Amino acid sequence: MTQIDGTPGGTAPPASLRVLRVRPQFLALNRGRRVPAGSFLLQARNRGDGDPAIGVGFTCSKKVGNAVARNRAKRRLREAARLVLPAAGRPGWDYALIGRRDATADRPFAELLDDLRRALAKAHA
Repeated sequence: MTQIDGTPGGTAPPASLRVLRVRPQFLALNRGRRVPAGSFLLQARNRGDGDPAIGVGFTCSKKVGNAVARNRAKRRLREAARLVLPAAGRPGWDYALIGRRDATADRPFAELLDDLRRALAKAHA
């Protein structure tokens, strides 16, 4: 089993979350909804395949900064998704959280969580 942070072993992620890993899964999200949040961009799409799992992926381009900054931003996005998506995400949907320069890594964590909740509400509206 793979954890939400991508590391093997340890405790399994919540049963309802699965990690998007391959490029076609991310490209399919381009046909979905794009919701800019204060500290990241959320892409969301209803898969419509009957699978109740919530798919989530994370990405940060080199525009976000060096490897340290990109990894910090992705760690924060992973933790926010782990806390918010089981309650606010919808079964059968895929989400991608895309980090932004000088915003994702520096935003207070409580505000990052609020950004994700608001972005999910907009995506589902």
